[in-house]
Amino acid sequence: MQHDDAVWNLLSQNFCSFKVKTRTNTFCKHEYNVTGLCSRQACPLANSRYATILEREGRCVMYIKTIERAHMPNRLWEKIKLPSNYTKALEIVDERMQYWPKFLVHKAKQRLTKITQYLIRKRRLKLRAKTRLVGINKKVEKRDRSREAKALRAAKLDRTIEKELLERLRSGTYDSIYNFPKVQYEKALEEEAELEEEEDEEIEEEEEEEMEYEAEYDSEEDEEEEEYASSMQDMEDLGSESRNGEKFDFDDDSDLDDEEIAEEEVRKVLTSRSKTRAKGRKRKSRGASVQVEYENEPTTTQQETKGH
Repeated sequence: MQHDDAVWNLLSQNFCSFKVKTRTNTFCKHEYNVTGLCSRQACPLANSRYATILEREGRCVMYIKTIERAHMPNRLWEKIKLPSNYTKALEIVDERMQYWPKFLVHKAKQRLTKITQYLIRKRRLKLRAKTRLVGINKKVEKRDRSREAKALRAAKLDRTIEKELLERLRSGTYDSIYNFPKVQYEKALEEEAELEEEEDEEIEEEEEEEMEYEAEYDSEEDEEEEEYASSMQDMEDLGSESRNGEKFDFDDDSDLDDEEIAEEEVRKVLTSRSKTRAKGRKRKSRGASVQVEYENEPTTTQQETKGH
């Protein structure tokens, strides 16, 4: 027969493996203790009717002990899984602890709220992205860097030795040797042949560009000669028009001024035509520019005036 007061007297005055004493308070390490303090109301061993709430695999579980199961230690604690909804869990606690002491009911509800808040924070922290800190070993990094540098130097040395041997084989230094690597030798020869083909193609392209430039230059010279001939023809036409027109009185100063103005206008027209054509040639030409100077021959009217 279990007697709660006798059990508490033994545990409080004598030794208890779950008791932890400090300067300020006495704590209890028992798993089912509802408060964590060593007291008469909160002791799970000294109370034949007891209830608490624990967290098992992310869910709240209610443990209840009754005096009817005191003779069966394996069935002493009844397990009740509570739903994840907080209000429904509170309803189940009120229903199962309807006639229990108010102290145990209040502490069980308080423990339920704490555990639900803890589970909510746990889910949020899992969803949040975290930065993972990784330690760096400086010695290992230094060793790896030195190994990489040695490997690069060895690779460069191997390439230089290979090139030198291939050049010697090509030049015929080792005529009497027959066990040289033929695959690498042929590969080197193929690479050289490809380089020579690329150089030949570049030379052919340069020659074609030079031929195109010479053809364009010749066409530009022909155009300049045609322009010069057309300008000379215009000058002759203007001179013939002046001869077939009215006879001027050379004694009059006003007539001479009119002739000079007409000559200046003709020169402006010719110079403007030459400038526009020169601009067109500059746009077309890709090589060196060619400047052409035009000499305007004096008209018949000017020669007559000089003779007078």
